[in-house]
Amino acid sequence: QVQLVESGGGLVQAGGSLRLSCAASGRTFSGYSLAWFRQAPGKERERVAGISPSGDSTNYINSVKGRFTISRDNAKNTVYLQMNSLKPEDTAVYYCAARNPGRIEYQFWGRGTQVTVSS
Repeated sequence: QVQLVESGGGLVQAGGSLRLSCAASGRTFSGYSLAWFRQAPGKERERVAGISPSGDSTNYINSVKGRFTISRDNAKNTVYLQMNSLKPEDTAVYYCAARNPGRIEYQFWGRGTQVTVSS
């Protein structure tokens, strides 16, 4: 029901910044909870940041607090992840995902965008 397409990944030096975008299509985008996940080779996928439908509530894993900011623009059907002070440990494929607030599992996923942070 929702299609998600990530963009903005790339190669950046440690300490640099990237801004990821995820453009969504489908009805009731503003009603979905959204999140950014990442998965590094050989590691489990982890949720990096989440945001409520209205954007008034966000959460982050401890390792990115103070460095990453998730935001959304419901008028543009887009969710963003601003990543500052990047570290090599942030290297991963980053995915955006969406779910109905009434669901536990994220139902809709983008295909991912690669973020590589060099030391």
